[in-house]
Amino acid sequence: MKALLSAAFLLVATGAASDSLMVPQVTFSPPVVATYHCATGKPFTVTYWNGDNGQSFALMPIAGKPRLLVDTMAADGVRYAAGSIVWWTKGREGNLYDARVDPDKPTVAGCSSR
Repeated sequence: MKALLSAAFLLVATGAASDSLMVPQVTFSPPVVATYHCATGKPFTVTYWNGDNGQSFALMPIAGKPRLLVDTMAADGVRYAAGSIVWWTKGREGNLYDARVDPDKPTVAGCSSR
């Protein structure tokens, strides 16, 4: 799995997959691009890919660098994670968490795509 994510990240980070995500043996629907506006900070864009195997990915800027997150279990909404970073969405709303800071309190809260 780690190699799969590394390969996918390499494709995205190099610009080779700006409008598609290529993972062998998984077909993705066209990406969904959303721009989020938060009360504290400038807008940012998240690109979502949904695979035919039930997995989904989110590419978003974290500390000025692209970060590829994978969906994980969530009681409500969709929770994407990579390392200590969690992007939790419900509908058009999203909150960013960093477990190194506080796993239960968002570091960026109240984000909304229009």
